[in-house]
Amino acid sequence: MPLYQGRPVSLFGTGIYMPEHVLTNHDLEKMVDTSDAWIKERTGISERRIAARDELTSDLALKASIEALRDASIPPEAIDMVLVATNTPDSIFPGVAPKVQGMLDASRAGACDIQSGCTSSVYALAMAASGIASGIWDNVLVIGAEVLSRLVNWKDRNTCVLFGDGAGAAVLGASRDGKNRVIASSLRSDGTKHNLITFLGGLVQYPATHDTIDAGLHHIQMKGNEVFKFANRTLPSFLEDFCRDVDCPVDKIDWWVFHQANWRIIEGVLKRMDVPLEKTIVNLDKYGNTSSASVFVALHEGLQSGKIKRGDLVLTVSFGSGMTYGAILFEV
Repeated sequence: MPLYQGRPVSLFGTGIYMPEHVLTNHDLEKMVDTSDAWIKERTGISERRIAARDELTSDLALKASIEALRDASIPPEAIDMVLVATNTPDSIFPGVAPKVQGMLDASRAGACDIQSGCTSSVYALAMAASGIASGIWDNVLVIGAEVLSRLVNWKDRNTCVLFGDGAGAAVLGASRDGKNRVIASSLRSDGTKHNLITFLGGLVQYPATHDTIDAGLHHIQMKGNEVFKFANRTLPSFLEDFCRDVDCPVDKIDWWVFHQANWRIIEGVLKRMDVPLEKTIVNLDKYGNTSSASVFVALHEGLQSGKIKRGDLVLTVSFGSGMTYGAILFEV
């Protein structure tokens, strides 16, 4: 059973930071062979945010964290661990999390990055909840942050139209009332499909050379049709099994917070599960695919808009390169 045991774990606060610069589909029409209608029809995306030249992933993560800590009314020195879900770190080492921990002066906290594709968000949340439930930590700052625009090939219309930059954060802690709590999580992977979404250049397998640059290995590469099929085939049964295992019928869940990758995927999965489309939070039209940041941003906006209310059951689900996928169920 994927139910959490031990101390109840609650969501105390959330925050986001989205860069100021907006890149619209009409802007992309001037850069690559595409159109606003083509992008909207296939993805549901209208625009995305692009980080400024002097903004790093750690900068976005820091700003989202400050807002989340303020929302939770928890000072940095009360944080025991900083977990950053990211696929676009400033550098391989040092990681983003230690830099953010230092900038926050969270003097008691450990820090590490979690890289598992877009599912890094759910993985990080599940790990934070596990550590708190077991008593290892009392308060954990969990961040999803990406600057994908630096890794995109802006001449490849199949990928450049999809991605955007941004960051979101959440503060989890030992529950104060035992009511609003993290209930369960499930983390999965199908590594036989690890080649569907890749960024291969610059490390051990393909150290940086003129040849790797010429081959485009220093950009995101994706087999879009195969990713689409994977999500639509895998997620419905996975989510139905997860809900059954935690004794929470699908129709009892108030809100579904999906990784914001593609509207057609969200729509297809929910329809297969007979879930009304009105029960999902969607903002990919504004931000595009922000990878591990997307569920944090969607959750925050759902809470801030008043759609998600205290006591609601929320299921967050993501999938990403690897191919990894996972879900976490909680009561806000």
